[in-house]
Amino acid sequence: MKKPIAILFLALSFGAHADTLLGRVVGVADGDTVTVLDAGRQQHKIRLQGIDAPEKKQPFGERSKQNLARMVFGKDVRVEWEKRDKYKRIVGKVWVQPASCPTCPMTLDAGHAQITVGLAWWYRKYAGEQSPQDRGAYEHSEQEARARRAGLWSDPDPVPPWEWRRR
Repeated sequence: MKKPIAILFLALSFGAHADTLLGRVVGVADGDTVTVLDAGRQQHKIRLQGIDAPEKKQPFGERSKQNLARMVFGKDVRVEWEKRDKYKRIVGKVWVQPASCPTCPMTLDAGHAQITVGLAWWYRKYAGEQSPQDRGAYEHSEQEARARRAGLWSDPDPVPPWEWRRR
Protein backbone atom coordinates (compact mmCIF):
# COMPACT_ATOMS: atom_id res chain seq x y z
CA MET A 1 0.00 0.00 0.00
CA LYS A 2 2.81 2.43 0.72
CA LYS A 3 4.33 2.15 -2.75
CA PRO A 4 1.21 3.31 -4.76
CA ILE A 5 0.70 6.22 -2.37
CA ALA A 6 4.34 7.26 -2.75
CA ILE A 7 4.06 7.11 -6.54
CA LEU A 8 0.83 9.14 -6.48
CA PHE A 9 2.42 11.73 -4.18
CA LEU A 10 5.45 11.95 -6.45
CA ALA A 11 3.28 12.40 -9.55
CA LEU A 12 1.16 15.11 -7.89
CA SER A 13 4.17 16.99 -6.56
CA PHE A 14 5.46 17.65 -10.06
CA GLY A 15 2.18 19.28 -11.17
CA ALA A 16 1.89 20.88 -14.59
CA HIS A 17 5.08 21.18 -16.55
CA ALA A 18 6.12 24.74 -17.32
CA ASP A 19 8.25 25.60 -20.30
CA THR A 20 10.98 28.22 -20.24
CA LEU A 21 11.85 30.58 -23.06
CA LEU A 22 15.04 32.65 -22.96
CA GLY A 23 15.51 35.60 -25.25
CA ARG A 24 15.66 39.34 -25.73
CA VAL A 25 12.67 41.67 -25.81
CA VAL A 26 12.56 43.27 -29.27
CA GLY A 27 9.08 44.76 -29.11
CA VAL A 28 6.52 46.09 -26.65
CA ALA A 29 2.98 46.21 -28.05
CA ASP A 30 1.30 47.57 -24.92
CA GLY A 31 1.46 47.28 -21.14
CA ASP A 32 1.02 43.52 -21.08
CA THR A 33 2.36 42.18 -24.40
CA VAL A 34 5.96 41.90 -25.62
CA THR A 35 7.87 40.21 -28.43
CA VAL A 36 10.86 38.05 -27.49
CA LEU A 37 13.59 36.97 -29.92
CA ASP A 38 15.11 33.63 -28.94
CA ALA A 39 18.65 32.32 -29.63
CA GLY A 40 17.41 30.71 -32.86
CA ARG A 41 16.25 34.16 -34.06
CA GLN A 42 12.57 33.16 -33.78
CA GLN A 43 10.12 35.78 -32.49
CA HIS A 44 7.51 34.92 -29.85
CA LYS A 45 4.57 37.09 -28.79
CA ILE A 46 4.25 36.99 -25.01
CA ARG A 47 1.16 37.99 -23.03
CA LEU A 48 2.14 38.67 -19.41
CA GLN A 49 0.33 36.23 -17.16
CA GLY A 50 -1.88 37.47 -14.35
CA ILE A 51 -2.32 41.07 -15.48
CA ASP A 52 -4.44 43.16 -17.81
CA ALA A 53 -3.07 46.57 -18.71
CA PRO A 54 -5.03 49.51 -20.08
CA GLU A 55 -5.53 49.44 -23.85
CA LYS A 56 -3.45 51.90 -25.89
CA LYS A 57 -6.32 54.37 -26.34
CA GLN A 58 -7.45 54.06 -22.73
CA PRO A 59 -6.30 56.48 -20.02
CA PHE A 60 -2.88 55.29 -18.79
CA GLY A 61 -2.51 52.96 -21.78
CA GLU A 62 0.53 54.75 -23.17
CA ARG A 63 2.10 55.16 -19.71
CA SER A 64 1.66 51.45 -19.05
CA LYS A 65 3.35 50.59 -22.35
CA GLN A 66 6.21 53.02 -21.68
CA ASN A 67 6.79 51.63 -18.20
CA LEU A 68 6.93 48.06 -19.47
CA ALA A 69 9.29 49.15 -22.27
CA ARG A 70 11.63 50.82 -19.75
CA MET A 71 11.67 47.60 -17.76
CA VAL A 72 12.21 45.03 -20.51
CA PHE A 73 12.90 46.47 -23.98
CA GLY A 74 16.30 45.41 -25.32
CA LYS A 75 16.90 43.23 -22.27
CA ASP A 76 17.33 39.52 -21.85
CA VAL A 77 14.36 37.82 -20.21
CA ARG A 78 13.23 34.44 -19.00
CA VAL A 79 9.62 33.51 -19.74
CA GLU A 80 8.03 30.74 -17.69
CA TRP A 81 4.86 29.52 -19.35
CA GLU A 82 2.33 26.69 -19.63
CA LYS A 83 -0.21 27.80 -22.24
CA ARG A 84 -1.02 29.88 -25.29
CA ASP A 85 -4.06 32.12 -25.60
CA LYS A 86 -6.64 32.17 -28.39
CA TYR A 87 -4.34 34.45 -30.41
CA LYS A 88 -1.50 31.85 -30.14
CA ARG A 89 0.55 34.12 -27.87
CA ILE A 90 2.53 32.52 -25.07
CA VAL A 91 0.98 33.44 -21.73
CA GLY A 92 3.76 33.57 -19.20
CA LYS A 93 5.61 35.18 -16.37
CA VAL A 94 8.38 37.43 -17.70
CA TRP A 95 11.49 37.70 -15.53
CA VAL A 96 14.09 40.43 -16.10
CA GLN A 97 17.15 41.75 -14.34
CA PRO A 98 16.20 44.74 -12.14
CA ALA A 99 17.53 48.02 -13.56
CA SER A 100 18.75 48.96 -10.09
CA CYS A 101 21.03 45.92 -9.89
CA PRO A 102 23.15 45.27 -13.00
CA THR A 103 24.88 42.29 -11.35
CA CYS A 104 21.68 40.58 -10.17
CA PRO A 105 20.01 37.65 -11.91
CA MET A 106 16.55 37.91 -13.51
CA THR A 107 14.54 38.38 -10.32
CA LEU A 108 12.01 41.05 -11.33
CA ASP A 109 8.57 39.76 -12.37
CA ALA A 110 7.57 42.36 -14.99
CA GLY A 111 3.83 41.71 -14.65
CA HIS A 112 3.87 42.05 -10.89
CA ALA A 113 5.91 45.24 -11.28
CA GLN A 114 3.23 46.70 -13.59
CA ILE A 115 0.60 46.10 -10.89
CA THR A 116 2.81 47.51 -8.13
CA VAL A 117 3.17 50.90 -9.88
CA GLY A 118 -0.54 51.03 -10.72
CA LEU A 119 -0.25 50.47 -14.47
CA ALA A 120 -2.12 47.16 -14.70
CA TRP A 121 -4.93 45.29 -13.03
CA TRP A 122 -4.52 41.88 -11.44
CA TYR A 123 -6.50 39.73 -13.89
CA ARG A 124 -8.73 37.86 -11.44
CA LYS A 125 -10.49 36.01 -14.26
CA TYR A 126 -7.31 33.94 -14.71
CA ALA A 127 -6.22 33.76 -11.06
CA GLY A 128 -6.70 29.99 -11.12
CA GLU A 129 -3.79 29.74 -13.55
CA GLN A 130 -1.43 31.36 -11.03
CA SER A 131 0.30 29.77 -8.08
CA PRO A 132 -1.26 30.58 -4.70
CA GLN A 133 1.83 32.69 -3.92
CA ASP A 134 1.44 34.75 -7.10
CA ARG A 135 -2.29 35.20 -6.57
CA GLY A 136 -1.64 36.54 -3.08
CA ALA A 137 1.21 38.81 -4.16
CA TYR A 138 -0.63 40.24 -7.19
CA GLU A 139 -3.82 40.85 -5.22
CA HIS A 140 -1.93 42.50 -2.36
CA SER A 141 0.07 44.72 -4.73
CA GLU A 142 -3.10 45.86 -6.50
CA GLN A 143 -4.69 46.75 -3.15
CA GLU A 144 -1.55 48.68 -2.17
CA ALA A 145 -1.47 50.57 -5.49
CA ARG A 146 -5.17 51.45 -5.08
CA ALA A 147 -4.55 52.70 -1.54
CA ARG A 148 -1.65 54.89 -2.76
CA ARG A 149 -3.74 56.05 -5.75
CA ALA A 150 -0.76 55.10 -7.92
CA GLY A 151 -0.97 55.27 -11.70
CA LEU A 152 -4.40 54.40 -13.06
CA TRP A 153 -5.78 54.37 -9.50
CA SER A 154 -5.45 58.17 -9.44
CA ASP A 155 -8.42 58.21 -11.83
CA PRO A 156 -11.67 58.59 -9.86
CA ASP A 157 -13.32 55.80 -11.87
CA PRO A 158 -10.78 53.64 -13.73
CA VAL A 159 -12.35 51.32 -16.30
CA PRO A 160 -10.86 47.83 -16.41
CA PRO A 161 -9.60 46.94 -19.91
CA TRP A 162 -11.91 43.91 -20.20
CA GLU A 163 -14.90 46.29 -19.75
CA TRP A 164 -13.39 48.91 -22.07
CA ARG A 165 -12.93 46.27 -24.80
CA ARG A 166 -16.55 45.16 -24.39
CA ARG A 167 -17.74 48.73 -25.05
